[in-house]
Amino acid sequence: MTDLSRETHDISNPRGPVMNSIRIVLRTLIDADHDCRDFAKIRAYNGVHFALAALFPRLISKRMLGLVLLVQLVTAHAYTWPSSKLDALESLRFDLDKHAFAGFIRPCDVFIFSGPNSGRSDAADWIRNAYHDMATHNIADGTGGMDGSIRFSEEQSRPENAGDGFSNTVGLLFLEVNRYISVADAFAIGAIQAIENCGGPEIAFRGGRVDATGPNSPGVPEPQQDLDEHIASFARQGFTQSEMIGLVACGHSFGGVQHDPFPDIVPELNDPNNTQSVQHFDSTNVHFDNNIATEYISGTTQNPLVVGFNDTTNSDKRIFGSDGNATMLSFANSPDLFASTCATLFAKMLDTVPSGVQLTDVIRALPVKPDNVQLALDGDTLRLSGQLRLWNTTGDVNRTVRVIWDDRVGGTHNATLAAAQVDTNSPRTPAAWYSFPVLSLDAVAGIEIMRFTVNGKLEDQDGVGFAVDDRVVFANTSCRTSSSSNPLTARYDVGVRSGVNVTRVYLEEDTFDDIPLPIVVKTDFPPTQSTTPTSAYSIWSTDVSVDVTSRPFDVIQFSIGAEIDGVKITDNGQHVLTALPLCPGAT
Repeated sequence: MTDLSRETHDISNPRGPVMNSIRIVLRTLIDADHDCRDFAKIRAYNGVHFALAALFPRLISKRMLGLVLLVQLVTAHAYTWPSSKLDALESLRFDLDKHAFAGFIRPCDVFIFSGPNSGRSDAADWIRNAYHDMATHNIADGTGGMDGSIRFSEEQSRPENAGDGFSNTVGLLFLEVNRYISVADAFAIGAIQAIENCGGPEIAFRGGRVDATGPNSPGVPEPQQDLDEHIASFARQGFTQSEMIGLVACGHSFGGVQHDPFPDIVPELNDPNNTQSVQHFDSTNVHFDNNIATEYISGTTQNPLVVGFNDTTNSDKRIFGSDGNATMLSFANSPDLFASTCATLFAKMLDTVPSGVQLTDVIRALPVKPDNVQLALDGDTLRLSGQLRLWNTTGDVNRTVRVIWDDRVGGTHNATLAAAQVDTNSPRTPAAWYSFPVLSLDAVAGIEIMRFTVNGKLEDQDGVGFAVDDRVVFANTSCRTSSSSNPLTARYDVGVRSGVNVTRVYLEEDTFDDIPLPIVVKTDFPPTQSTTPTSAYSIWSTDVSVDVTSRPFDVIQFSIGAEIDGVKITDNGQHVLTALPLCPGAT
């Protein structure tokens, strides 16, 4: 039997065979001329993401259930669970080990599109991508900003956006885009994760960015421009001269200038340890620190925008020296000042959005958070499964965690959760994960509210509890109607609780339109059902047939949505078509 060990199959291992395979696929899909209007390619990026879970279930299980070390802002309640959008954003912001893109910035010198010693890093590309996406902002008319417009080929083809770092970044971070996470939010979180994972300060994150439907006007500063042009450009974006100095220094703690897109700035280096000829901004180019300032002040810097052979493009020299080096001297003298300033400026950069866009409050990690909670109807029984995350908590074999739930008829029940395995990948705050046993609930009694106890201490969201909706649930009688690989056919069954005013039930498939922007395609269940009801539920059924000819990388999966008393709900579970059993008699 093949050993699916962490050593050889962990997606966070950039030198391992899994990431090597992903590198080949991604390099095939993404090139410098990548046009993100190509619907088939966008599908393929997401297919790679879904395929990870399908190909390596043991790995994904370990991530879902293990003790993970995560990035923290604070541990105060930020919102009340459940909230589909905020749950998704909070997970992407904090649950680094549960998302495939983490493997692209671990360790910090990874550049997934090349072998080792390229001189480049995904982390530097992601930070640059976020600034260039924001830099089109015009504070006067409210246009531009962090809106994902850098994904359009028209923007990428401009001289101000030279190089393939943007198309590379789009391809990687698009893996996380869905109905709840916009392209711009994924770009913002990608930059935050790159900074924090590589030694940088904690950065406040707000969600809710709205994606552009086309390219923005030009406006990214270029190195050959003079100081007055740079000051004016940053002022248009909403930054003072002092903030301009700080933001450039903060961003240039990572990366450097590559020869291919900038041959007039950096010569061919002919270095086997720097195969893409990148002259770095400082000596620690994949780690956040104030060396960008200390080396500048000491006169030892090799920053190509300070000591480059072409003084016309020495833009960092002009910017850093524009206040008599006062700001850079303060950064050189105080790593803490540099870090705190960068935290503020990066947050301001990422929160620079078009007028009319309302961002959320700062999203903070929930101290106690259920995850992937799902109900499935199995005859007269409801099967309840899920996980629980305890934030800022280390592993403890003596800890007892219990779930308590109230049913619809006045009963209270409880069960002990199982401690999961340990992951120690993230550099900051630990989080302990616990798994539900598969709980069998009487379908008539159902479930309304969960609470948890941790070593006897009650965790119930300050008395609110954790609500569980059992009115419309996936039914385990769902099955594939044919073993054919194309088209894929299945019957999906859904249980609708008796007495509930349901006016519509439908399957939901997350996909993308031609722009591309995430959309949800709905397939309605027929409104009248003749199937035999259970003691508590009627069964609604619908048949699906999916031609996968143009979707070779896709994992076909659906969530269940409904309208109850005029309110739309979704179960957020993903029910993979190919994981369904064959229907009785199907061939």
